[in-house]
Amino acid sequence: MTILVTGGAGFIGSNFVLDWFAQGAGPVINLDKLTYAGNPANLRALKDNPEHVFVHGDICDRELVRRLLERHTPRALVHFAAESHVDRSIHGPAEFVQTNILGTFALLEETRVWLEKQEHFQREDFRFLHVSTDEVF
Repeated sequence: MTILVTGGAGFIGSNFVLDWFAQGAGPVINLDKLTYAGNPANLRALKDNPEHVFVHGDICDRELVRRLLERHTPRALVHFAAESHVDRSIHGPAEFVQTNILGTFALLEETRVWLEKQEHFQREDFRFLHVSTDEVF
């Protein structure tokens, strides 16, 4: 079954996606904004893989997230998308609040609303996995 991955072009996210396919675990919808941390070259091996759907977009775009959930009905959302590097947060904290807090909230809310429309078994089986870094501490 399909999963939705955010930040899947970043270092950790892309390695997760590549490993997911190496395990033969199923299709991936990969949502990434391609900021300084995202690199499409990390996913070069999946260029011709029809089970890998790359979507260039922002987790704060609630309409986009809603459309992806409704169209692909994933069994899980694995959330890697984040601003990182403490030194960057000191000089530009607004970007960190927008992505790391408001973006995560947008994902949670759109997922909650979408799940309310699903069958009971789909709600029970769905997982939202938020992957973070040591930099949040």
